[in-house]
Amino acid sequence: MTGCLSGNDAAYWCPEMSVEGCIMQVISLGNMLVEVMRVDLDVALDRPGTFIGPFPSGDTPIYIDTVARLGGHACGFIGVVGADDLGSCLLTRFERDGVDFNCGRVLSSHATGVAFVAYFSDGSRRFVFHSRHAASGQLSPEQVKPAYFSDCRWLHVTGCNLAASESSRLACLRAIELLPPGAVLSFDPNIRPEILSIAEIRDLCAPVISRANVILPSLNEAAMLTGLLDDGAGCSTWAAQGKTVVLKRGPFGCHVFDGSQAVDVPGFRVKEVDPTRAGDSFCAAITTARLEGLDWLQAARFANAVGALAVTAKGPMEGAPTRDEVVTFVARSNAS
Repeated sequence: MTGCLSGNDAAYWCPEMSVEGCIMQVISLGNMLVEVMRVDLDVALDRPGTFIGPFPSGDTPIYIDTVARLGGHACGFIGVVGADDLGSCLLTRFERDGVDFNCGRVLSSHATGVAFVAYFSDGSRRFVFHSRHAASGQLSPEQVKPAYFSDCRWLHVTGCNLAASESSRLACLRAIELLPPGAVLSFDPNIRPEILSIAEIRDLCAPVISRANVILPSLNEAAMLTGLLDDGAGCSTWAAQGKTVVLKRGPFGCHVFDGSQAVDVPGFRVKEVDPTRAGDSFCAAITTARLEGLDWLQAARFANAVGALAVTAKGPMEGAPTRDEVVTFVARSNAS
């Protein structure tokens, strides 16, 4: 049951709701936001201008929705939205793509979180978030139910949600505690040094990095979190601890660190329309590929293709491809 909203009516989450029978293979949790973005480049958020949206968004919602779009695995998400039209925007997308929301909450006391985004000609973006004091900031460990994790094979956590609020951090740690033996924990640091100091970020991420099987940093994050000179040294250090590390390199693809091996996997050329969801879609594709038995190099190439397709439409989830679309795209790329 995903739950849905219609106008001012809400399907309210109940703490006593049973999650027995909800067999979730892939689970994530965290910030549920909608995104409202500038239509034109170089129009800052401090002056009048035209926006488009709302679009369903949030780093882990993008991740889980992309896993669901790729198909083959039961997906569940733990988060909070407001009892409003923006909440309906998110839940309708989950329902359409098959993301379970049985451990979610819909609150009448808080509005759904919003991110406002401006894009600039140099490729940079500026954000204004309404999240910590919105419904998205009310994620709590009480939502994280043991029965929901009984068949979990993969949990994905991000640094953004560790930093969102104390209750969100505790919810993430609770989810990690409930992972069954053999389940994989992947961690995407995805946390901005503008929000916290580097020392605070390291302390926040340390317990999750320690437990993670797979780490999926973007450029500069491995160096920042390990205190080493560059990402290569940071990723190699984690790999030496028995973790697989996949360094996301945007249009240049990724670099896989597995044991003593470090291999570059080139990306795909596409016309970029909106880069917002590339990294989260990439992480989703890694999950899907590994659960289906692909080796790390095959999984990385598949993830590069999904990440490339994800940036070809405006809106955080709008470019998330289906499996058939990925297969067709890779075949055309190989033929060209």
